[in-house]
Parts: sequence; C-alpha cells; structure tokens
Amino acid sequence: MNFDPRYSGRNFTSVGTRPIRPDGVDKVTGRARYGADFNMAGQLVGRVLRSPHAHATIRKIDTSKAEKLNGVKAVITAADLPDLTDGDAAMYDILDNCMARKKALYDGHAVAAVAAVDARTARQALKLIEVDYEVLPHVTDVDEAMKHTAPLLNDAIFTEGLEEKPVRPSNVTKRTQFGHGDVHEGFGQADYVVERSFKTEQTHQGYIEPHACVASVSADGTADLWVCTQGHFVYRQHCAQLLGMEASKLRVTSSEIGGGFGGKTHVWAEPVALALSRKAGRPVKLVMTRDEVFRASGPTSATSIDVRIGARKDGTITAAEATLRYSCGPYAGMWAEIGAMTAFACYRLENVRTVGYEVLVSRPKTAAYRAPSAPMAAFAVESAVDELAKEIGMDPVEFRIKNAAQEGTRSSYGPVYGPIGIGPTLEAAKNHPHMKAPLGKNQGRGMACGFWFNFGGQTCTDLNIGMDGSVSLAVGTVDVGGSRASLSLVAAEELGIAYEQVKAVVADTSSLGYNDMTDGSRGTFSSSMATISAARNAIKILRERAAQMWDIPLDDVVWEKGHAIAKGEKYGNLAALSLREIAAASGKTGGPIAGHSELVADGAGVSFATHVCDIEVDPETGATRVLRYTVVQDAGKAVHPTYVEGQYQGGAAQGIGWALNEEYIYGKDGRLQNPGFLDYRIPVCSDLPMIDTQILEIPNPNHPYGVRGVGETSIVPPLAAIANAVSNAAGVRMTHIPMSPPRILAAIEAERGG
Repeated sequence: MNFDPRYSGRNFTSVGTRPIRPDGVDKVTGRARYGADFNMAGQLVGRVLRSPHAHATIRKIDTSKAEKLNGVKAVITAADLPDLTDGDAAMYDILDNCMARKKALYDGHAVAAVAAVDARTARQALKLIEVDYEVLPHVTDVDEAMKHTAPLLNDAIFTEGLEEKPVRPSNVTKRTQFGHGDVHEGFGQADYVVERSFKTEQTHQGYIEPHACVASVSADGTADLWVCTQGHFVYRQHCAQLLGMEASKLRVTSSEIGGGFGGKTHVWAEPVALALSRKAGRPVKLVMTRDEVFRASGPTSATSIDVRIGARKDGTITAAEATLRYSCGPYAGMWAEIGAMTAFACYRLENVRTVGYEVLVSRPKTAAYRAPSAPMAAFAVESAVDELAKEIGMDPVEFRIKNAAQEGTRSSYGPVYGPIGIGPTLEAAKNHPHMKAPLGKNQGRGMACGFWFNFGGQTCTDLNIGMDGSVSLAVGTVDVGGSRASLSLVAAEELGIAYEQVKAVVADTSSLGYNDMTDGSRGTFSSSMATISAARNAIKILRERAAQMWDIPLDDVVWEKGHAIAKGEKYGNLAALSLREIAAASGKTGGPIAGHSELVADGAGVSFATHVCDIEVDPETGATRVLRYTVVQDAGKAVHPTYVEGQYQGGAAQGIGWALNEEYIYGKDGRLQNPGFLDYRIPVCSDLPMIDTQILEIPNPNHPYGVRGVGETSIVPPLAAIANAVSNAAGVRMTHIPMSPPRILAAIEAERGG
C-alpha cells in the first residue's frame, strides 16, 4: 500500500492527550529490567583492564598468571579481536577503542579483559596481567593539540579538506567549511563588529545507568546480547562485523535504558563481552563501574571557537563568521562539522562562513550528547549576538527577531527552509510574562536561540490485532523518552480505538526488520510515521474482512472512529462493525489481522527554540543561583504534551549543569581527576528552578500529523542563555564554560582591574 507522508490537517482524539505512561509502574516499583538486571544460567563476570597512561606504546602483555588463576575462564587482548574491518577506517577505530592494539590512547583505554566465576576473582585476575608500556607525550587541550609542537597522536592522520594535500601527519583530522556570500564585503558594510573567542570544557551526558550487557555465544556460532542501548540493530551490525559473525546469528535485545542522551549510540564493552563469552563458552555479564563510564566511554567535545559578527546601525546583520575547533578524542570525528553547520542556522544572513576543525586529543573517544556540537556553537554565537545588540543599543529579542530565519531563507549550511518556528518562538518569548518580571540586585536576564536538524531514517514497525480487539505494536526504535506512549497514541488515533487497547513493545533484532539508531530526535518522528502506515495497512484488511462479513464490495466500506461502516442508503440495515467484532471473527474470515510497515522517514523538519533565564550572581564569591527558566519550542505536533514538556525541561536542566558546573578535569599526567558524580557535579533538584515550558505547533509538512523531533533542540540554547544572564548580572562578558564560581570571580576581579 502506497503511503503518503505529507501533512494533512485534522482534528485529533487521542494524539495531544496526556495518558499515564505505560512503563511507569514497573519503573517506580523496581520491576523494569535495565542492562544490569538480566542474568543467564552459568554466567561469568567480565572485567576490563585499562591503561593508566594518557598515551603509551604497548610493548608486551603477559596474561599467563591471570589465566592460571583458579576461577578464571577466559582472558582476552587485542589478539582475540583481530582486525576484520577490511579497510573500513571508522570500524577500525571502533575496534581499537574497544581494545587497544599498538598504543593506549587515553587514560582508561581497554588493554585486556577477563571472565571469571565471580567479581573478586575477576578483579584479582586483572592485577595479575602484566603490561609493559612505553609512556609517550600526551596532549589533552584542543588548542594545544593544534600546535605544530604538540605530540603527534596518530602518524597515519593527514588533514582532509585542505586545498593542498598535506605532506605531514597532523592532530587535525579534517577541515570543513560552510556558508555563502562574501564575508569580507559584508564586514565592510557593518557599522558595528563584535569579535570574541570562547571555550567550552568537555562534559558527560550524565546518564545514571552505566553501560551493561550480558553476552552469550553458543558453540554453533549463534549468539545473544542483552544490552542497554539506543540502537540494538546498529549494535548487532557493529558487533557482528568486529567479531566476524553473521549478523543474522546475533540476536540483540535492548533493555530498559536508564538515560543515554547520545552516550549509548556507540559500542564500548559489548564486543569485549561477546569475545569473552566465545572464548569461555559461557555467558558473560559485563557492567562498567562509574569510574569506567567517565574514563572510557564517550563524553562531548571540548571546544575553542572564534566568532565575528557585523551589523548596520539599524540592526541588520551584514556578515558573520566563526572558526570552530572541536576535540574528537584519539579518533577522527565530525563534531566540528556539525557545529559549523548549526552555528548560524537561526539567522537570515547574506554573508556567512563557518570553518570547523576536528582535533585529536589524549581523551576518550567523543560521543554524541543531545544535539551534539550545537550547544557549544550556540554558546559562542548567541553570546556574540547579545553583545552586538548591546553595542547597537537594541533589545536582544528585537535584534534576533529582525534577523531571524524565515520560510524561504537559505540556511547558513545550505538548504532552504520550509515552514519553521524560530520567529514564532522569539515572538512568544517576547510576550511571555517572564520577560516583564522585575530583576533585583546582582540579578541578570539572558536569552538565546537554538537549532537542531532532526533526523528520520530506516524504520520498521509491526501492528498486530488480537481476537479480543487489543493491539500489539512492535517497534524497533528504543524508547529513550516516552515513545511507547506516544506511538500507542498514534496507533489509537489511526484505528479509532482507546489508548488503553494498544500496547507498544520494543522488539529484538530477530523479530523485526532493521531500524536505525534512536538518535537525532528520530524516535517518535520516524516510528510514528511507520505506525501510521502500518495502521492504515491494517485498516485496509479490516475493511476487507467487514466487506466479506457483509458480502458487499470493498469500495462500499469505510473506516470511521474504530468501526467499519457500509456507506450508502442501500446498506441502511447493516450496523457498523467495531474493530473488536471484526477481530473476533478473524479466524473465520482469513486469519490474523496485522499491518506492517517499512520505510525511510525523510523530511524530519528542523527545530528551533528560544530560552529565557534569570540568574543571581554573588559578586563576592562568584556563586550563582538560577532563579527562573522558560523554554519556548516548536514541536510540530505534540503527540503526548507531558512527554514533550519533559524533554524541554530535561534539556534545560542538563544545559544548566553544563553551563555552571560540569567539566572533565585532567591533570598534568593526562589522567582524569574527577571520574565520578562526587567530583563531577550534575544538578540536583535544589539547584534548579521550576522550568516553565511553552509548546508551539508549526506543523512539519513532511509528516501526516505534522510531528517534529523535540528531544535535542532544548539543550542547544541553555549555555548561551545562562552565559548572557550571568554576564548581565556580573557586569562582565563570560566566555568560558562552565561558569564555575572561580571563573566568574576571576572575570569580575579582572574587570575591576584586580
């Protein structure tokens, strides 16, 4: 059945309501099973030996003593994970990150692993493994790593994207550039120019559940993997390729996920667990400690960004440019490229240029964190925008409204926008009571805009109707933010039945066709599209069965409000048949009734938000207090408004922590100094105000309900909004994230001349 994904305005019955979440009771009572909650008969305990050095050649690994220890069933090194990547550089980096080969590239890099009968024996075995290292010079700062005098971390890396092919290796893996117009000419037209440099430190996603899995490889080559992940189909593909398995022989089941935010889109320990199980011949459970999560799984990039923006006296921006340097860890990435694409995406610009540099450092492999790369770029750009508005003498909201992108605007990264929500979010923020509330002494208000692309991708969904009229919806996108409830609402909407009749489950990789990773805010967007398609396919079958039961032509049967209706006066004696009635008779009319859909969800629809924040700064200590916070964001269509509000609030809360407290601190030895929540401080309830939200709905023309992704945009503006508020409260421009009390106090004292 052909599926038309275009938006068609309609009135909703289920979509837009706020039913209780289906997973809530299990989660609050402890019945929900997360990554570490699964066990298999005869399972072993896996543990990983990690490098204590930031950069070192591995001369030799002697595992003989560990192998002889009673209770140890397997010991592996890189030799047990041979290179089967066939020249695929990205897959080789994943392999090398899972188990160091020639060199340990950061503090915490895995160098060996054991499987033993219990945790005590496994820990003892790790102590018996002898590793001979040659310690090499390291570099952990992104600016230092770009210098010609910096230690070279990978002599096989030659910078891509340069006009001339480089002849020497470099820590810069790639240069990218975006933009249009003539920036030089645009700055010549400007009456005011603001130019400033910014830095952001590396942060962790802050998920509470550590990485965990149970792997079981059978003698016949089949295998099972239970894992906390944002994309079990992608994990299957990667693990199978790295271990030389057929993907069809590896079944991956996703557990409940205790937070991911992009940090669980990469394999870290899973190939190691599978290799241990294969060697031991028994299931292996591997759970990272919190220390390991911080030292050895992916944080964000640290960044260094230069911004220059010019405008006329009337407030029209004439030119904008930015140079963005993003750390990638020890492997090539595309983080600066994304930052360069998003930096000026909120604005209508005639002359714009962004240049991004991907930089290797002696830190863990960088991973996504909720709209990866965009918050740092927005921090720099929106800070400069605020400063420029002040120079001109314009209200910062009015300045942004004047220059905001519109439908038909050519974006700074290339595409032309369709219907978008940046203008409406700014107008809503301007008219919000928050903007009119009075401020006290040492208090400041800041605002900022944010953008995210949103993604779609490959998606597959099954919808099965039971003989009792219940509906089972099997999806392949992991529920990271309430999608099971949202997708149940969508199925109920299409079928015309009650939400309570639908139960959504996340199917394993052997039960459903391939689904892409749940990232890029694609979960509800793509799976709701597939659910609509599957439901409409099921409705066609329901109509066929009703036509058969009535013995009338199919074209004379329509589906309305959960019932098959025979249209026309000649069928006035035929009572409508409910879904339940048709399902109950299915055994006599052709068997089970189901709808299936597989599609590539295109046209995700870009997303914009505007945030407003009030901060109080103690000028004597540099301490801050967040007084009030408001999020205005375009959702396209809020399928489950409570979940949407939760996404807005969650992004703001994480942004508050990122802006004010959170950072990786490395010592001179290149080792992480704060690998735990005691010293890496994320916000707790007492640190946060009540976060107000306002949902706008500018329909996405490429989705039947107008849905846009909402999960990531909300983390883009907070760094800038808070920086602008702190700068206004303290009377000095803050350019370094996080704005911890010592940094704020130092900036105040420097401004005073002290």
